Amino acid sequence: MTELINTHGLMKRFGDIIAVNGISLTVQRGEVLGFLGPNGAGKSTTMKMITGFLRPDEGRVAIAGTDMETQPIKAKSSIGYLPEGAPAYADMTARSFLKFIAEVRGFDGADRDRCVDSVRERTGLAGVMDQRVETLSKGYKRRVGLAQAILHDPDILILDEPTDGLDPNQKHHVRRLIGEMASSKAIVVSTHILEEVEAVCSRAVIIDKGRIVADGTAEDLQRRLPHHNAVAVRVPADAAAAAVAALKGVNGVRGVEELSRENGHAELRALPAGTADIVGDVAAMLREKSIGVDQIYIERGSLDDVFREITTADETGRDAGRLNGGAHA
Repeated sequence: MTELINTHGLMKRFGDIIAVNGISLTVQRGEVLGFLGPNGAGKSTTMKMITGFLRPDEGRVAIAGTDMETQPIKAKSSIGYLPEGAPAYADMTARSFLKFIAEVRGFDGADRDRCVDSVRERTGLAGVMDQRVETLSKGYKRRVGLAQAILHDPDILILDEPTDGLDPNQKHHVRRLIGEMASSKAIVVSTHILEEVEAVCSRAVIIDKGRIVADGTAEDLQRRLPHHNAVAVRVPADAAAAAVAALKGVNGVRGVEELSRENGHAELRALPAGTADIVGDVAAMLREKSIGVDQIYIERGSLDDVFREITTADETGRDAGRLNGGAHA
């Protein structure tokens, strides 16, 4: 794969506050990178530096091998950017705004109209093209913003909350569109909707207090959870003690927890040693001991769980190195 985004040691300060603190990452063609973090973690600030809207205090950005500092116009020509809030000229119609953007990108005449027609269809704007942007719903404004970002078919897309304000059907449409474009582009999606990362992203980076704290696939990140791959078992309460004893005898089980006991049933959790796959052996042992099982399943955990596990949950505990309230992030 071709490396299309390379950042090294990005730093950004606002007064005494360090918003971004040494972020280095690469994104290859064919990757959809989910960019996650709590409010104020530095996500939007990082994306603005990648796109050249903010100059880093330290560090560098290379876009498709082009240095953003020394050749900004060439670097930016490879980027489609959907910023937070999707600003547009409110008194323009959606059509006139997209034509304007096409002309800024160097298209005119039939080529300009072809580009506008293409993004109109791909983003579902056909019914509102002649309405002024200020009259559009939040969801349609967001789609106009997405349309301008992909209009010139860039190699790189930087999308800040691309489904913000969209209804479930519209979200599905945008996620499908991202999936269709993924193989030929490097795409960075900043979002607080963790199901979106699982739906469209091949990799996720989590930042906290301006630093990268996790980087990997959804499965990689889920493995960080203490209960990942554990096996949960629901048995009759009067069989709980026998079930615990049986589970402790399974090879690859490092411990057994009782999670709850109610309505005549007990829920137990068998914890694997390392990455052991224990569900088959657990089920076999329970059958061998003639212990009735109402339910058995493997706990994978979710990105929500990972996010809470590795970021600071208590806002009052965030230090001065963290950007307050997301004003610049």
